[in-house]
Amino acid sequence: MRPTGPLHLGHLVGALANWKKLQDDYECFFMVADYHALMSEYEHPERIHRWSSENVSDWLAAGIDPRRSVIFRQSDVPEHAELFTVLSIITPLGWVERVPTYKEQLRELKGRDLATYGFLGYPILQAADILLYKAHAVPVGEDQLPHLELAREIVRRLHALLKIEIFPEPKALLTEAPKLLGTDGRKMSKSYGNTIDLSESPDTIQAIVQKMFTDPLRIKMTDPGHPESCNVCGYWRLFAPERCARVWEECRTARRGCVQNKQELAEVLVKMTEPFRSARAQGSGAGRDDTIERLLLDGAEKARAVAKETMAEVKRAIGLTSSVTSDE
Repeated sequence: MRPTGPLHLGHLVGALANWKKLQDDYECFFMVADYHALMSEYEHPERIHRWSSENVSDWLAAGIDPRRSVIFRQSDVPEHAELFTVLSIITPLGWVERVPTYKEQLRELKGRDLATYGFLGYPILQAADILLYKAHAVPVGEDQLPHLELAREIVRRLHALLKIEIFPEPKALLTEAPKLLGTDGRKMSKSYGNTIDLSESPDTIQAIVQKMFTDPLRIKMTDPGHPESCNVCGYWRLFAPERCARVWEECRTARRGCVQNKQELAEVLVKMTEPFRSARAQGSGAGRDDTIERLLLDGAEKARAVAKETMAEVKRAIGLTSSVTSDE
């Protein structure tokens, strides 16, 4: 996950809730992708370290357990940059230019100068992130499938050139990430300013929810509602499914107004995000940052033990080092 700002509800339903479950069945590596963040935030790099610490604090509050999974920072494992270099050399330019999210990101972040070599090549760095740990499965949503397919194509090309197989072709572990729209009804995105951050104060959450778009067809409280087209009602389905049927029925029959709907939803979201505020409060200040820094460095040591072996194998295969070890 890129540390490009505070984590919000979209990150929780789209990734973190699933990450927590994956720990039960997989050996998991969770990476703070600060090189990826730098590709879009290079004009303000001083923010990345702070966001990294805050993001990991939210990961821990969501149930990501450093005793069960490897949590590390990308830039602490130099083999990511090494493998990225090797893969960049063999990847045809046209392969990266056709990745659909490249142009989408250029449109979404149009206020920044992203016409750089690094930003064009970020899908290759993603491939290096995956392959360095010989990952068999990568949790992705459907929008990330082109990135994963590129990684698979790069694996096949590398193997064809070297006449040797080093990496498994990573498979998609498709996650059913529920679609959560922003508070204005558009895609939830920090760049649109329509998010609810996980660590927001209760007062801020209540103020944001009160401004959310509701049913555009309901003019008066006595009009029957259309919950299936109401963004606020959509949040009920995700964050309080046990109450959703009743809320929707009261909306349809005009027994529930939009103001009441927002007030009660705000209460649900305040309660749900309490663990994130508590995590920040318990570890506020330099003490928390020091704890997270130690956690990341410990994770980097574990990650690098794997990454160094993989990179040594790659170097031997492409002839950058001798295939004969000192023991021989």
